[in-house]
Amino acid sequence: MNIKEKVLVTGGGGFLGKAIVKKLIQKHFLVKTFSRNYYSELNELGVEQIQGDLLNLNQIINACKGCSLVFHVAAKPGIWGTWDEFFGVNVTGTKNVITACKANSIQRLIYTSSPSVVFDGKDMEGVNESIPYPEKFEGYYSETKAIAEKIVRKESSQDLQTIILRPHLIWGPEDNHLVPGIISRAKSLKKIGRIDDLVDTIYIDNAADAHILAAEKLKSDPSLSGSIYFLSQDNPVSKWEMANEFLKAASLPPIKGRVSAKTAYFAGTIFEFIYKTFNIKNDPPMTRFAAKELATSHWFDISKAKNELGYVPNVTTEQGLKKLKEWFENQNAKI
Repeated sequence: MNIKEKVLVTGGGGFLGKAIVKKLIQKHFLVKTFSRNYYSELNELGVEQIQGDLLNLNQIINACKGCSLVFHVAAKPGIWGTWDEFFGVNVTGTKNVITACKANSIQRLIYTSSPSVVFDGKDMEGVNESIPYPEKFEGYYSETKAIAEKIVRKESSQDLQTIILRPHLIWGPEDNHLVPGIISRAKSLKKIGRIDDLVDTIYIDNAADAHILAAEKLKSDPSLSGSIYFLSQDNPVSKWEMANEFLKAASLPPIKGRVSAKTAYFAGTIFEFIYKTFNIKNDPPMTRFAAKELATSHWFDISKAKNELGYVPNVTTEQGLKKLKEWFENQNAKI
């Protein structure tokens, strides 16, 4: 890549987006972000921030001006919300980013997806990118991200080269989703189903590194366009041991108690009914998707990312947990 290449990161104020932005700045790129909100930290880093809505095509077209590369990270995540909310951001928003890239003759697009697009409610153990999409999706997030993936692949061409990345369970300092979700439920959280199932995770710096690596490899080898890659620590772990490690980093006691997968699924069904009936916007304590996800193994063969992208997780899980603990200690010291 050329020094001073201008890059746009959608969702640049989010957990992953900001990590990518910081890595890009370290590599001397000119960085612009496109987000709903304004972030003082990005301003301090010298980032050109553009506030807007992914559903506004003109705004995203204008944001892409002068760029040669786009990282489309922004999405509506989570397990709760309406179909229109998920479809709007994840599908229509992605279509608009593609249109904006074409309008500005941008040749490279790195799209952040999720392994949940292939989750069918059953164990996934060591599967690779050849696994098909399920006939029935377990949630709106996974379904709309799968639709967006297909669109990105279909639009991949010589004029717009694309790579799709599927990082799994991103965590680390400043995490605003996975780790806080576990900590907020620390007192009530219980192990679900069997306790010997394994999952992949990925430390935030490794996920950010992989995105930039994908952009670099795509520039040097356009034949990779349209490719999909699972990303992880390449070290499957017990999800409950990992959750306890997160709690330990925050100086909290480990999870106590356990419920069956059937009980969790039944609870999810009841909570969904109540939350839909009374139009409650907050995430329910449990959903059917979450119950299935927490009761199954999901880890992936990342040989393709290692062989084609040269991806290696530079930060080990142990090193990442140490950094997470240090971050929590610093946060507590500020209080």
